[in-house]
Amino acid sequence: MARPKPREVDHELWAVIERLLPKVERRPRHPGRRRHPDRLVFQGILFVLRTGIAWEHLPQELGFGWGMTCWRRLAEWTEPGVWPRLHEVLLAKLRRANALDFSRAAVDGSHIRALKGGSKTGRSPVDRGRTGSKHHLITDATGIPLAATLIGGNRNDVTQLIPLLQAVRRCEASAAGPGTARAWCWATAATTTTSTAASSGISA
Repeated sequence: MARPKPREVDHELWAVIERLLPKVERRPRHPGRRRHPDRLVFQGILFVLRTGIAWEHLPQELGFGWGMTCWRRLAEWTEPGVWPRLHEVLLAKLRRANALDFSRAAVDGSHIRALKGGSKTGRSPVDRGRTGSKHHLITDATGIPLAATLIGGNRNDVTQLIPLLQAVRRCEASAAGPGTARAWCWATAATTTTSTAASSGISA
């Protein structure tokens, strides 16, 4: 059987994702244009995040809707915390399926500009003092994202090693059952884990 493409979400995996999405009711009067299906938009988000293309360049022939529709839906799902929760749920499933390799880990970070500022930004010494942020990520031995942190661009990378390891510990605890701490991670980690779950045959 051919493996699904990274942007494809099968029925069983979509059942897991759909439960986490906020419900949007159409207005009885003046309902406006019908929303593009969440599943197709979700796959559009996966496509953009994996390929790195601009949102407005999302190919229409794929059927995922307009790129800006996907961008708005991404923001809509970010506000209530869909992505961290999805990442937590999928990691728990991968853990139960013995699909996580904790024999070793990899940690890396990246710097991005944050022109609009924010609480987790700072003047970066490697970008001529421009405001920026740093993302740090820890993965298992196979590259599955386990946890991520966000800090100001003026802070040293070494400060994030212990927080990342502590987040992995919380991630392992969350697989044990409800009521345990959550490992908060970013949308890119969640979508990468979604693709890994799909290719591993993780079902609802």
